[in-house]
Amino acid sequence: MVVKTGFWVLTALFVGAFSAHLLAQDRGYVLINFMGYVVEMSVPGLLLALGVGYVFIRLLVAIWNAPRVLGEVVADRRVRSAGERLTRGLIHMSEGDWSKGERLLAQSLRGTDAPLISYLLAARAAQLQGSESRRDDWLKLAYEELPAAETAVLLTQAELQLENGEYERALATLNRVQEVESDHPASLALLAKVYYALEDWDQLVALLHKLDSARLEKTELDDLCAVALQSYWDQHKSNVNDIDRIWGKLPMRLRRSPKIISIHASAISGLGLGKDAEKEIRAALKKEWDENLILAYGKIADGDTEKQLRHAEEWLKSHSEDAGLLLTAARLCMALELWGKARSYLESSLAMSPRTDSFALYGRLLKQFGEEDNAALAFRSGLALVTTALEEMPALDSPDNVFISDGDGFVSDSNEIIEAESAEN
Repeated sequence: MVVKTGFWVLTALFVGAFSAHLLAQDRGYVLINFMGYVVEMSVPGLLLALGVGYVFIRLLVAIWNAPRVLGEVVADRRVRSAGERLTRGLIHMSEGDWSKGERLLAQSLRGTDAPLISYLLAARAAQLQGSESRRDDWLKLAYEELPAAETAVLLTQAELQLENGEYERALATLNRVQEVESDHPASLALLAKVYYALEDWDQLVALLHKLDSARLEKTELDDLCAVALQSYWDQHKSNVNDIDRIWGKLPMRLRRSPKIISIHASAISGLGLGKDAEKEIRAALKKEWDENLILAYGKIADGDTEKQLRHAEEWLKSHSEDAGLLLTAARLCMALELWGKARSYLESSLAMSPRTDSFALYGRLLKQFGEEDNAALAFRSGLALVTTALEEMPALDSPDNVFISDGDGFVSDSNEIIEAESAEN
């Protein structure tokens, strides 16, 4: 750029010097006759007149364009100012200062060329301050100013209502979205969460075939589906035909999920198809080793228990430190009244990973041996995982370990643990 500018400067100086040299020898003469008017001047005078005329015309053009240019400058300053307020508002929201964040977001609306994000974030800030009415006002303003963004506004409204526990209102909002875009990924995800929160298993199960495209993480989708199927089948006392009908409609992604397979296998096992359930779980384990499948394998009803134990012990050769597999092997041994082997498997499982269901089973086993005091301690140790009061309770002498919670949900007393475990077996 510097080289190019220097070249033109040198060229202009050269041309100017050459022209001045020529004009110094002969100033020339110019005569202009136009419509009876005669103008006489020298060549330098003509050049000066042309220069003045050019500058005058440029000045007129600049004056003519001044209002537009000034407007653009002001608008640009407003946009920059709005952007700065939006950024500061986001910073304050990130820091938990919802009130100041909302004020800055409101101020950023003046002059911004993208008001939607400010409206939606202001609505969220209002809700975080506990003002549902102000939240709805912001969303209403967003829709009125940007009717083309109706879906985005409604989805944000439904999400905020869901977060605030307004499940019925969120459902009504999502139904409006469904009228426009029935397969919108975000809408399907929110709809599934609302049905889950309302425990509307019929509607959630009816929606499962669409959830493959929903904006949900795999783990979250599996959890929603597992709870929905289990609750629906329990609620309706479903028969084999009902289970097969629903299973056939599930997306392939869900039918390949170990968690969903374990739920399905448990359901058909409870209806007298234990052998089919056993085959289904073994086939799934060949594709993916998963604790949900392992634990479900030990709870199969009406199956060939001896065959299941042989498979479990074969798997132990390559998964000897799998606490879930040891628990399953112990459960199968207890079903076959192999008490000594069951105790060995259970104590190994508890030493690796203490769990409430393992302690419940261990307590039942100790009662079988007549060790009532140790059985009571086992039940209490299992409850300690829930109450987080382990430090105040005596630990079992065998196995010797530190008990920690595995994060599952459990019942509230030892009798309920015994009853729950009895129901599982």
